[in-house]
Amino acid sequence: MDYLFAPRVDHRGWKTPGEASRILFLAVIAAASIWAWSVSNGIVYMWALLVILISTPILSIGWWVLSIIGHRRQPRKLTPAVAVNPTENT
Repeated sequence: MDYLFAPRVDHRGWKTPGEASRILFLAVIAAASIWAWSVSNGIVYMWALLVILISTPILSIGWWVLSIIGHRRQPRKLTPAVAVNPTENT
């Protein structure tokens, strides 16, 4: 659960969304894209507008809920630290 919901700390120390937020983004964009393609009758401009129109409120509410779930979790590093030996020439 911590892997999905814990906020990630980037190299600047800022907390970024957890993995669940990234998965939610991909799922919502994919679902909205599939739905919007049939509604827009293949008109790319209308498809793009519908994807943005539908996905924005869903993502806003979903990210808000995920932030509440992850609020009390210990932050994890965004990427693992790599030990670099400055005296070693490669």
